Amino acid sequence: MQEFHALLEGYKRFREDSYPKQRARYDALAKEGQAPPIMVISCCDSRVDPATIFDTSPGQVFALRNVANLVPPYDDSGGLHGASAAIEFGVTGLNVKHIVVLGHGQCGGINAALKGGELGVPGDTFVDEWMSIITEARDQVIADAPANPQKALELEAIKLSIENLRSFPFIAEREKRGEIMLHGAWYAIGEASLFTLDEATGAFEAVE
Repeated sequence: MQEFHALLEGYKRFREDSYPKQRARYDALAKEGQAPPIMVISCCDSRVDPATIFDTSPGQVFALRNVANLVPPYDDSGGLHGASAAIEFGVTGLNVKHIVVLGHGQCGGINAALKGGELGVPGDTFVDEWMSIITEARDQVIADAPANPQKALELEAIKLSIENLRSFPFIAEREKRGEIMLHGAWYAIGEASLFTLDEATGAFEAVE
């Protein structure tokens, strides 16, 4: 219970400090609704909060968080597609202008993929199935045998997720018309360093 009470104490601090300072912003968002220009797809890792990393204000970012910040390929065959539904709403419902796929170092999902789905918990079939999105990328990284396969796969997963975003017709059409831009970024937890993808070269460059 102590951990839950710590959350409630955090809420009280928010009500007493941050909320009053941004009261006008919250009132406007309540009356006018949200119109975030940016969507961030990031990992649900507790150490990687996009609102903290980018120091965003309420209503600035539409966020989707899942295991290993992955985007599945477009699939209209039916079923429950939580990530795809969020992407569809962000693009066609909110008309975001940018989508950022934010990966990070020491990602548990990526590590599990490299180990063949070994998370240490029996029956992790949901995670195993989800991580199969990057099976081919993982196999290629293992075949290439880089010095740091963990980081190599984290970066490749970002690139693959951007590629999968382009498989969504409503994104491909908007990108072709110049109405949306796709970005890749990788965050080093220990150093608080951010790197962004240059798609022309395939390299990740440090943000100074």
